Amino acid sequence: MTRRSILTGKLPKFGAASCTLRVLTTMRLFRALERLRAWTGVYTAELSLRFSSTKAAPRFRRMDYQDAVCTLNTLQTNASALEQVKRERGHPQLQLQAMRGFLQRAGLKVEELDRLNIIHVTGTKGKGSTCAFTEQILRNYGFRTGFYSSPHLVQVRERIRINGQPIGKELFTKYFWQVYGRLEETKDANGGSMPAYFRFLTILAFHVFLQEKVDLAVLEVGIGGAYDCTNIIRHPWVCGISSLGIDHTSILGDSIEKIAWQKGGIFKPGVPAFTVKQPDGPMKVLQERAEEIGCPLSVCPDLDEYESEGSLRLGLAGHHQRSNASLALQLSHTWLQRHFLTDSVSSSLVEFSGVSPAPVFQPSPAMIKGLAETEWPGRNQTLKHGPVTYFLDGAHTTRSMQACVRWFTEIAAHHERNAGGSVVRVLLFNATGERDCAAMLKLLTPCHFDFAVFCPNITEAIATCNADQQNFNVSVENMLTRCLDNQQSWRVMNGQEKKPEAELLIGAGLPLVAERHSDTLVFPCILSALQWISQGRDSVLSDPNRCVIPVKPSISTKAAPLREAVNIHVLITGSLHLVGGALKHLDPALNS
Repeated sequence: MTRRSILTGKLPKFGAASCTLRVLTTMRLFRALERLRAWTGVYTAELSLRFSSTKAAPRFRRMDYQDAVCTLNTLQTNASALEQVKRERGHPQLQLQAMRGFLQRAGLKVEELDRLNIIHVTGTKGKGSTCAFTEQILRNYGFRTGFYSSPHLVQVRERIRINGQPIGKELFTKYFWQVYGRLEETKDANGGSMPAYFRFLTILAFHVFLQEKVDLAVLEVGIGGAYDCTNIIRHPWVCGISSLGIDHTSILGDSIEKIAWQKGGIFKPGVPAFTVKQPDGPMKVLQERAEEIGCPLSVCPDLDEYESEGSLRLGLAGHHQRSNASLALQLSHTWLQRHFLTDSVSSSLVEFSGVSPAPVFQPSPAMIKGLAETEWPGRNQTLKHGPVTYFLDGAHTTRSMQACVRWFTEIAAHHERNAGGSVVRVLLFNATGERDCAAMLKLLTPCHFDFAVFCPNITEAIATCNADQQNFNVSVENMLTRCLDNQQSWRVMNGQEKKPEAELLIGAGLPLVAERHSDTLVFPCILSALQWISQGRDSVLSDPNRCVIPVKPSISTKAAPLREAVNIHVLITGSLHLVGGALKHLDPALNS
């Protein structure tokens, strides 16, 4: 690996907050830094980042919100969770079997979930937006809605919503300890097992929705469908599948047909299901799954086919949202038909009779209003802070990145026409997991960015506690390596293969893993990247209470175009976790 420079800092130190003291252990930190030294020849002695260890939660808790979230985070990598993954990898059906056991230990019965009148949605791209449209429409009818989604952007409470709003900290804390306590009490009698992070949150969501007596629950599948823990439900009222593509191949399979088989696993006998238009291969698989399960499957029409005066206006930007909106119309329409059906429930269930076109109908005023009012942060979102405009989209597959590029190209051109002067374009990028970063970056090159900035999904390099955005599943070493590799890929794609001498960008205090050539930078955290990009021109980031990370004068000089341009346009993409970390700093209201 080529030489990369990292600035030497101080000895490790951690803040006094309780969850920060459960941060990455010093030995583990030094092991990571030793590996970095082997690559770079430079030793970094400080990396005070927001990470926690896998140490068990304290026996005597204050039982406040932060303690609840810190305890929840121990389920990300605890030993029993890792053992579950190993045990179930070759036998995915065991996942649902284990989920039933955890549900029972939490004091819930699968039969109780039938009372939630569930709308179950899966897909590769757009399932969250579809759920958001659907929930908003049905809320407009006056129903009390529950909405379970993932991942969260800023606070974990976002995953569990009542009437469109994340449940409050007090409510989250109350229900968290109820469920966690029951599981912990039965742990020893069940081989010490506890549910992993997503499983626990799914159980918690079911518990919250039952306790809060929602009229319906919109459930977004986590990964796949067939063996996803949300698929423990027996009798949803309607199911939906958004656009399919390649993602999570190590779990779902390496072809779109294999992925379609997994997604079709949410079908239930006699329960209506809808899909957006799909390529022939996955469409054939979905049809076979529907026939096998005995599920009526319909294909949604284009949005402009609905009987409406004029075009339907959407609250979410991007042309690709039109298919999500059509799917949401079908899901909400079908749910409403069943809700107002006077006959027995069983009379609404029909068997498979081939794939048919979904009905075209005239959307009601509540539906039209719902589509127009839907908000879903981090997806095709624009934030204007004075001369700095941020375009945020959590695209993390090649197909979703294609949609992102199309949206950004159109909206950025519109903003630039009205800019009244020079504009500098900046890309802020990161990707996680097994994503094909090079493929996504290649799609972004035609956007002609003046700067490409890379950073890990770490909110800020300061030892204070924000347990909601801690991730134990990826090491600092791996995150920094990926950023540097992404930087190199970008350089190659832009004809900058020859590297200059390495240059240290941070003057003092914090380590910046960074090397600059022409238009690429790597920063150690999201805040440091945003501060450098905005150059003090964003009043939100210029809050005097914030820590400002110093840079060397030479690097400040190279940022002259950012200071001199009339406007700065920043596209933040590649990961919903990156977008969430950025929103934490850019939209303070999300932290309340």
